[in-house]
Amino acid sequence: MAAPLVRNCFKLGRNTVRPWSLASAWKVQPSVTRSIISKAAGAERASANDVLYAPLQTFTEEEAMMKEAVKKFAQERIAPLVSKMDEDSCMDESVIHGLFEQGLMGIEIPEQYGGTGSTFFSSILVIEELAKVDPSVAVMCDIQNTLINTLFRDHGTEEQKQCYLTRLAKDMIGSFCLSEAQSGSDAFSLKTRADKHKDYYTINGSKLWISSAEQAGVFLVMANVDPSAGYKGITCFILDRDTEGLHIGKKENKLGLRASSTCPLTFDNVKVPEKNVLGQLGQGYKYAIGMLNEGRIGIAAQMLGLAQGCFDNTIPYTKQRVQFGKRIFDFQGMQHQIAHVATQLEAARLLTYNAARLRETGRPFIKEACMAKYFAAEVATLTSSKCIEWMGGVGFTKDYPIEKYYRDCKIGTIYEGTTNIQLTTMAKVIDQEYEA
Repeated sequence: MAAPLVRNCFKLGRNTVRPWSLASAWKVQPSVTRSIISKAAGAERASANDVLYAPLQTFTEEEAMMKEAVKKFAQERIAPLVSKMDEDSCMDESVIHGLFEQGLMGIEIPEQYGGTGSTFFSSILVIEELAKVDPSVAVMCDIQNTLINTLFRDHGTEEQKQCYLTRLAKDMIGSFCLSEAQSGSDAFSLKTRADKHKDYYTINGSKLWISSAEQAGVFLVMANVDPSAGYKGITCFILDRDTEGLHIGKKENKLGLRASSTCPLTFDNVKVPEKNVLGQLGQGYKYAIGMLNEGRIGIAAQMLGLAQGCFDNTIPYTKQRVQFGKRIFDFQGMQHQIAHVATQLEAARLLTYNAARLRETGRPFIKEACMAKYFAAEVATLTSSKCIEWMGGVGFTKDYPIEKYYRDCKIGTIYEGTTNIQLTTMAKVIDQEYEA
């Protein structure tokens, strides 16, 4: 089925010059982007060469239209189902269908494979808007776009792209399988093996914490083809859901993101044809590192959207609730707290957008991605906690969505690299920056 809402946004906006194209090196020529830049108040003009430098929150026409379209979709199609999906720990089929229908599960997949053919930054805006309403839906969209689709697009053969990208854009969910019981943050100590036999491999082992496993039609599994080579034996394999010997376990009963399924997997002599190796043998660790670096920007966008959604659902209450003869918003103590959180939100947004723009223009972004993910997760924790306090007793009940945001945010400091892993990675980059 066609996806007129979001896909048409891209088609209508495709002729707009992107301010952050690689060729322009972040510099925007006023003659080709005046209609966009004129809307960005306070844009600085550099006197030396008459070039405009666009604020980070300046969007192309395509990006602005997609952002509004997703906001409308989330409010109309997802918001009414959030509470029930959380209570039932199950993603409603109509939501999944809607994501595909709107083209949100194949944002960067080229149009020749049935995708939307848009950009990485558009994916980040989509994840942020979805997370404002339900972070569970946002993480499904995030993994699909920043991990699964990207791996197939960048490393798949033409046959693999024709087979899988077309389905991933249309009706198939993918899962990324890396973590194991003994390899969490130390991801490359994984024990799952892939033994070679003529023209196929036999995979044995298990995986934990596999997101979207309940609905997934394809799994990208990291297994070691040569344990003696250590992490350099790790290879990525494509496994279809109905592959004999692949067992999907009972989904976890989680604190938050309850509508997003998280399951263990076991592989019992799973026979995988040689043609189902994704990319090159022994390069899986490189692919995983690369995808997780990008994925962290997606998680930052999820945490940012979560925090903003929580804030947006709370502030109106503080303007309506009256105590001691005035709105609780009017108490100076409240105003200072609200202003502080709003500042943190703005800082998280700038870090996230900056990392996304860096990645999109092909510039180094690893440190900035870690900073964005680390900070946005901290801000989500602060915001949701404060919002419950501002709401008082009702904030502690399920009659309002605030407590769900509070439960959902905790995973932000854990998955796709814990807070300590982010800090360690940042420190390594900083160390390299200051080498003589």
